Amino acid sequence: MSARRLCEERVVIVTGAGRGLGRAHALAYAAEGARLVVNDLGVGLDGTPAADSPARRVADEIRAAGGEAVAHGGDIATADGAASLVRTALETYGRLDTLVNNAGFLRDRMLVNLDEDDWDAVMRVHLKGHFLPLRQAAAHWRAEAKAGRAPDARVVNTSSGAGLLGSVGQGNYSAAKAGIVALTLVAAAEMERHGVQVNAIAPAARTRMTERAFADTMAAPGSGFDAMDPGNVSPLVVWLGSAASAGVTGRVFETEGGRITVMEGWRPGPSADKGARWTPAEAGETARELLTRAGTPGAVYGAR
Repeated sequence: MSARRLCEERVVIVTGAGRGLGRAHALAYAAEGARLVVNDLGVGLDGTPAADSPARRVADEIRAAGGEAVAHGGDIATADGAASLVRTALETYGRLDTLVNNAGFLRDRMLVNLDEDDWDAVMRVHLKGHFLPLRQAAAHWRAEAKAGRAPDARVVNTSSGAGLLGSVGQGNYSAAKAGIVALTLVAAAEMERHGVQVNAIAPAARTRMTERAFADTMAAPGSGFDAMDPGNVSPLVVWLGSAASAGVTGRVFETEGGRITVMEGWRPGPSADKGARWTPAEAGETARELLTRAGTPGAVYGAR
């Protein structure tokens, strides 16, 4: 008898699954027995509509390999699109076990050149595009728990090194990805009692977004291990979305090539308490003294 696959019969939604990381995640879940809802709006790098349907192509690829998948082309950054996404899983498979929020795009500008539309567009797709599907899925799982059908559910959100450490020329993207980390922590705390675990990844891989901005770093090698292959990120995402990850929630993992790192966020460092109000001069002098005992801030770097 063959060994049971890690996600056998779990129903998994992956957003932005038409290409890059999302496609790799969807294929990896299917290989582990999951039944997929493959979401992708099918837009270009800047968010403008494209002519093809990458979600349908990936769903066809999964089915051709003997798996189960259905395509969803709705806009998950709208309330109707997010509701339709979760409804598609429930109507097609009768359940939902895992949500992988992955959709996103770039509109990079230095802050002085970053206009309001570019800010709003990136916030909408990355941050709102995480919130709305998460809200819909969470509402379903909470209802299941209240009905006595305790879910064993998982959410995997997609942040970035830019969201953890900042990235020059990506104020909108970095802020959105930092927001996703905060959203992950809140959702993990709120949903744990309903049987839902929520974690985030900060991946580094070759995608449409990174291969242009970091062409040298992202180029595939002529031979040997391809550290920037997006498929390298997917095993952790699959594990986080499976029942095997029981007890892991509210965590952020950076993953690149063959490396997995547990990221540790803001923690109290050196501190001083006068027990009364500081004068500005005293506050400044104390702050400088504390900085001599503090660690060096993380380096600012590019989109991951």
